[in-house]
Amino acid sequence: MLKDILSPSDCAKCRVCCVFDHYDLWESPIIPDEMKKSLSELDPELEFIPRNDSWVFNMNGSDDGLYYCPMLTDNGCRLGDSKPFDCRIWPYRVMDFRGRFVITIASICPVMYKKPLNALIAELDSGLADTIFAEAENNPDIIKEYDNGYPILKVGGYIGE
Repeated sequence: MLKDILSPSDCAKCRVCCVFDHYDLWESPIIPDEMKKSLSELDPELEFIPRNDSWVFNMNGSDDGLYYCPMLTDNGCRLGDSKPFDCRIWPYRVMDFRGRFVITIASICPVMYKKPLNALIAELDSGLADTIFAEAENNPDIIKEYDNGYPILKVGGYIGE
């Protein structure tokens, strides 16, 4: 979804978005019921944890204190273009800021955070913001609580309107 601004090879080399510390497990991608079913068929050993009306991966901690997405391989995500919506738009995030939809950016993405602000906003203005806001309306589980470490790039309407 972000291929015009973030190359798949950059993502496959980095993979920072697929590894979590205990304090950022809230960033785990939301997995709708339909996707959970197909992922369970792909890998019957996957475990999921309910999150509101959706699911997240049960990522067990490793010896290094990190949690790795079970879809992560040495070559990147094994789901390719079929990954969860949260993953397809990362490092953009849709958050609830005082009852309004906002699109933010995670500063931890080394490639995107170096891009000029006008390029990031232009990507959103090219229709991506509309897609993100529409998905948030259809699947409110993807809306994260606002974290002040995430710069706001775009403000949308009120949640629940």
